[in-house]
Amino acid sequence: MTGPMGLLVAGFNFAGAVEDEFNDWYDTEHIPERKRIPGFITAERWLGADDPKVSIATYDLESLEVLQSAAYRAIAGDNLSPWSKRVTGKCQRICRFEAVQILPGAQAGPADAGGMLLFAMNVKPDAEAEFNEWYDTEHVPRLAQVPGCLLARRFRANGGTHRYIATYHLVAPEVCASKRWEEAAVTPWTLKLRPATFDRLRLVLRRYVR
Repeated sequence: MTGPMGLLVAGFNFAGAVEDEFNDWYDTEHIPERKRIPGFITAERWLGADDPKVSIATYDLESLEVLQSAAYRAIAGDNLSPWSKRVTGKCQRICRFEAVQILPGAQAGPADAGGMLLFAMNVKPDAEAEFNEWYDTEHVPRLAQVPGCLLARRFRANGGTHRYIATYHLVAPEVCASKRWEEAAVTPWTLKLRPATFDRLRLVLRRYVR
């Protein structure tokens, strides 16, 4: 695989929908549709560890160009199925990200993760260079070494509400609440840069199992 991989994230609060129908739609139509698109590598579903009405789907892509392909456009946007439009119309959108993987660059999520931490944020322009240096050289490497962290990745969004996204595949959601995680995450450099970040979205997730 050449070039950076892409990531598509779609998140809903589906408290306003019927749970069985929401899961039927995702499992029997929405995910299978996308798995058939050339360039979709993985399609994973997650639920909020604390709020099971929070649903996040993550898709690893060969590149973001997959989302411009005729095959994808035929099932997305205005071409969503009637079932998709009906179900999503009952849900509250939490997030939608289209992003390029910047660290490590070309690695798909592991299939055996029981949990995931998703963190999205913006950063003040005058701190962006140092922010990226901190993330790449300290923050991600330290968190990647915490027992129970299977894979740590960074992404830069292609437009949308948040510029930077990080995902951490975990053995279980509880890993990111551990003392080891806190010790790895909170350093003097972290505390220096934290005020330069804003619009922080932190989602602790558990792998969806029907």
